Amino acid sequence: MDQELTMPTKYDPKSTEQGRYEWWLKGKYFEAKDDEAKQPYTIVIPPPNVTGKLHLGHAWDTTLQDILTRMKRMQGYDVLWLPGMDHAGIATQAKVEEKLRNEGKSRYDLGRETFVAETWRWKEEYAEHIRQQWSKLGLGLDYSRERFTLDEGLSKAVREVFVSLYKKGLIYRGEYIINWDPSTKTALSDIEVIYKDVQGAFYHMQYPLADGSGHIEIATTRPETMLGDTAVAVHPEDERYQHLIGKTVMLPIVGREIPIVGDDYVDMEFGSGAVKITPAHDPNDFEIGNRHGLERVLVMNEDGTMNERAGKYEGMDRFECRKQIVKDLQEQGVLFKIEEHLHSVGHSERSGAVVEPYLSTQWFVKMQPLADAAVALQSKENKVHIVPDRFEKTYLHWMENIRDWCISRQLWWGHRIPAWYHKETGEVHVDHEPPADIENWEQDQDVLDTWFSSALWPFSTMGWPDADAADFKRYYPTAALVTGYDIIFFWVSRMIFQALEFTGERPFKDVLIHGLVRDAEGRKMSKSLGNGVDPMDVIDQYGADSLRYFLATGSSPGQDLRFSIEKVEATWNFANKIWNASRFALMNMNGLTALEIDLSGEKSVADKWILTRLNETIETVTRLSDRYEFGEVGRVLYNFIWDDFCDWYIEMAKLPLYGEDEAAKKTTRSILAFVLDQTMRLLHPFMPFITEEIWQNLPHRGESITTAEWPRAREEFTDQHAAAEMKLLVEVIRAVRNIRAEVNTPMSKKVKMILKAKNEETLEIIERNRAYIERFCNPEELLAGLEIETPDKAMTAVVSGLEIILPLEGLINIDEEIARLEKELSRLTQEVERVQKKLGNDGFVKKAPQKVIDEERAKEKDYLEKREAVQSRIKELSGE
Repeated sequence: MDQELTMPTKYDPKSTEQGRYEWWLKGKYFEAKDDEAKQPYTIVIPPPNVTGKLHLGHAWDTTLQDILTRMKRMQGYDVLWLPGMDHAGIATQAKVEEKLRNEGKSRYDLGRETFVAETWRWKEEYAEHIRQQWSKLGLGLDYSRERFTLDEGLSKAVREVFVSLYKKGLIYRGEYIINWDPSTKTALSDIEVIYKDVQGAFYHMQYPLADGSGHIEIATTRPETMLGDTAVAVHPEDERYQHLIGKTVMLPIVGREIPIVGDDYVDMEFGSGAVKITPAHDPNDFEIGNRHGLERVLVMNEDGTMNERAGKYEGMDRFECRKQIVKDLQEQGVLFKIEEHLHSVGHSERSGAVVEPYLSTQWFVKMQPLADAAVALQSKENKVHIVPDRFEKTYLHWMENIRDWCISRQLWWGHRIPAWYHKETGEVHVDHEPPADIENWEQDQDVLDTWFSSALWPFSTMGWPDADAADFKRYYPTAALVTGYDIIFFWVSRMIFQALEFTGERPFKDVLIHGLVRDAEGRKMSKSLGNGVDPMDVIDQYGADSLRYFLATGSSPGQDLRFSIEKVEATWNFANKIWNASRFALMNMNGLTALEIDLSGEKSVADKWILTRLNETIETVTRLSDRYEFGEVGRVLYNFIWDDFCDWYIEMAKLPLYGEDEAAKKTTRSILAFVLDQTMRLLHPFMPFITEEIWQNLPHRGESITTAEWPRAREEFTDQHAAAEMKLLVEVIRAVRNIRAEVNTPMSKKVKMILKAKNEETLEIIERNRAYIERFCNPEELLAGLEIETPDKAMTAVVSGLEIILPLEGLINIDEEIARLEKELSRLTQEVERVQKKLGNDGFVKKAPQKVIDEERAKEKDYLEKREAVQSRIKELSGE
């Protein structure tokens, strides 16, 4: 084959990656083979929402999964990496409603059925965008098994879980205070609420006692809710108020008489020690209300406006009502103080609206028994291994302090709750199918929380609840889950307790937790900051391989990743180096075929060393990858490829390749081909496109590198003596290069060189490898021995067992060099004086910013060190 023609001169990611993904798909290399002879290895993709483009976090998350699955496939596992997407109830419905608003319509204009059909069309369009992005990233997904959370199979699993939990008494319907989003008009679970510090106020009021004997002081941050007050509570042991328990106050504005109750919940030390109780608008008040049999008065509509129970404020927005009621209370003399107060306010994760604690009838999952089982699992041998393990504490803390999960959502897009209410009797029918006399029943209008269905993802995607489903039997439980720490509670925890409840097994053996992608300054990427980066734009500029390698190796497990385009560019330089080195190797293989590769010939020290280093790299990369330490893997691969293979071995290989010894040429070509092949395999999971392109040009057996065998260290190739010998040679060559650089003598200029060995063994190594030293150090004359006279004026360096001496006469014109150095000394002295004068000026030191002062001090230190070094060099050259 003519390698030069099949590999372009310059590395161009676009042309390298063009068409390769389609070629992989056509070859079905990513499809799980259901091969009983192989051990299964499964990962299910965290399903992205069908709401838009994938971001850098998705690119990072899926790259890590692709690395694992490509590696395991090469290691001989029957790999299933199952793709899919999430219907993302609130998020998707919000996007479709926004689109309709722009067209001057609402979902109510369309009706439920037409709106859902419109959302399915949206889903199809955006699902195709996501698939295109997956392909651009080069993800080895088994599309023959792609799933969607609203697929019929997954919907069947959702109904099975709902009905089963309901019949066990673990799902119930009740009136509770829930987190309400007035913008999307739906309930939110606790973890869909983001708390932000907001500048608000404490409003201090005096509620008059009904008997006219005085008043009781209370304070609130939400005065609009006072319209729903049904009591004032005090601590039963609070001596200030004990005599008032059982009396009543008149609720200002409303004029309703409400009781004063004693309850242990009240903190005597906080504020006045008396609190207003609004059971329909506060979760703690709700519990107090239950204990004291208080009425629940709801004064707000679902959209955040005031309802008919709010009297004259009916129809006003809740925040407008707050302003008006404050004004009215001040006029009545009830509100006597407004105190500024920074407090934490819940906001909807999806819409950004201020969340309203709101009395509502919803469906809940009773969490305690499910959470207890998940917590107990972590003390067993078959626990879920969380990497890094510090996140296990985070997970357990949440599980041990869990509240019941509100699972109903007031949306149209999602899994409709399988509950029907009899039109006359109100009887509830919960089952997989509607009642036979459906005309007498009405289905619950709500849908289930998106996380309810995605909690079943590891097993519902494989055919459960059919226990005999082939994929479920073979590929479940899964091997690993890769996800960000931001959804440990949302998703990871829920998958674990649902899997334990319904399959009796952990859903995955390992959970690899990564952080968030931040900008170069460490800030979270957001629209408001304008610092977001589209991974597809990065791929267009630098290629998928460069982005993937940066994402995979840029941080350690659990840590955030700072995105830097300069680092992506550095990775592109690495890919370019690999390309150029591979082209050189291929051009010098002289049409070598896989059958002609022969590693049994006599090897040079460089040959033995590179094979030893290859063995070490294989073992290290495999070990670190199994521990998910991809940052370290990246460092090891980079050092081996760039330093050992490209900078040293390839340069040393040029000696036999350009020489006359045909046997040495054949061995060198074989080693080049073998090491390059093994290196491409190690690098393939990280950089799939460039490695496939190079591998296809190498002499190989097999169709694709995706199914090539993962490298194994071969004991016969480890030669520690050769490694030590090579280490010495590298030290000698580097020392000579450093000396030349120090005295401005280019490598092209021949110089006299003396190597003084400490012992016979070191001298033998030098003599045996004289050709390498001559090739890389360019000596005019090379003297090596145990007893050699050292000239007076010389540059020296000491390495292991050897002194390197370069006489100055051959290196430089001493007089010229002294003159140059004295000129440099004068310049540095001026700089020292200038900066010291500046730092000695009190006016400058007092007025200048600390950063500027620190910079000047750093300059002073640098100039002083340089001046001292120049003075020492002048003394040496002058023979002082």
